[in-house]
Amino acid sequence: MAEFSPLPVLHYIGSLTRGGAEEHLLTLLQGMDPRRFELHLACAPELMARLEADLPPSVRRLPLRLRPGDWRSAAAFCQYLRRHRIAVAHSHLFFSSRLASPLARWCGARTVETPHVRESWRRGWRSWYAPDRLLGRAVDVYIAVSRANATYLIEEKRLPAHKVRVVPNGIALRRFLKLPDRERLRREHGWDPQACIVLSAARLEPQKGHAVLLEALAQIRAVCPRLRLVCAGEGSCRPALAGLTARLGLENQVQWVGYQNPIEPWLAMADVFVLPSFYEGLPLAAMEAMAAGLAVVASAVDGTRELIESGRNGWLLPPGNAGEFAQALQSLYRDAELRRRLGREARAWAFLNCGADRQLRATGRIYLQLSRNGRPEATSAVTMPAERETESWAAPATASSRARRWA
Repeated sequence: MAEFSPLPVLHYIGSLTRGGAEEHLLTLLQGMDPRRFELHLACAPELMARLEADLPPSVRRLPLRLRPGDWRSAAAFCQYLRRHRIAVAHSHLFFSSRLASPLARWCGARTVETPHVRESWRRGWRSWYAPDRLLGRAVDVYIAVSRANATYLIEEKRLPAHKVRVVPNGIALRRFLKLPDRERLRREHGWDPQACIVLSAARLEPQKGHAVLLEALAQIRAVCPRLRLVCAGEGSCRPALAGLTARLGLENQVQWVGYQNPIEPWLAMADVFVLPSFYEGLPLAAMEAMAAGLAVVASAVDGTRELIESGRNGWLLPPGNAGEFAQALQSLYRDAELRRRLGREARAWAFLNCGADRQLRATGRIYLQLSRNGRPEATSAVTMPAERETESWAAPATASSRARRWA
């Protein structure tokens, strides 16, 4: 093989907490071959501290958060890009890209944005997408994490279709080949071995619909006395949700355990996974629960519908409908065989479809095409670029390639 220098690629994200977008980012930083890509991460110091333990040593760090009007951080960002000759700058979430992408283009880098989700939180003047389209002139490629995400970007945001590529999220399947012992973990936590444990692993933010879940649990409390809800995650809604739990009289049935990493032990202890979101991109938490062999009950929104076939490998319900969630949880509480069947189908589907190797190959190919040609190869906005199995942009012996053989 001819000698070549790794392509310098910088990832930037402006968030402060660790959630799905940050896990997506970690998948790329952990999985891409450092012999092909020189990887850099720029993010707020608070987030860097939360990610530090999971960052490969080869990833170069820039603790920095861009803010409107903060010219010092902008100058430091540009200085870093020029000093390291960054060829591709990849921003995650629109609020990160609106500052990072124009600066990166000014410094001579090609730019990629992964918006991650449909921005259903936008209301009033914030729903005006003209600024997005204007700033999007500095973006070479948008990576949509699902077909639904691509449709939103093209039809609602009205971003140029020729710039949009669908690269589905993936997970490291090796983490789910062998899960920790369920009974031992339950004993260590002092949990009733006969309880039906429903796990929610999500940021405590309005998007994730925890209030709907609590209302559903209150409806079936009397008929499902051994149903327990465990909520793993942190966020701004924690005090309000704790108050709602008390008002509904659910203190003995709900446990708040904070952010958990790794999540595998909690998945191993659970019987059902629930995700009552109002919108999603392509939820990594649902993928992980499926790979762990759990029955998943989720809102029928966006990319979640691309993971779950209701009644076969999970259960899809209308978002915001506490009654529907209550009925589904009651059915699964009463029918252990149904839980096991849905979990088996979910695990098989996940091991066939959710490996990170596809995401790594497609993303690496976009980086190289941009660096060589200034644009990616023309392809349909709602399909993956064609994969050539002889190519690999993943680090040696990647997780999902091994896991797939054991599925």
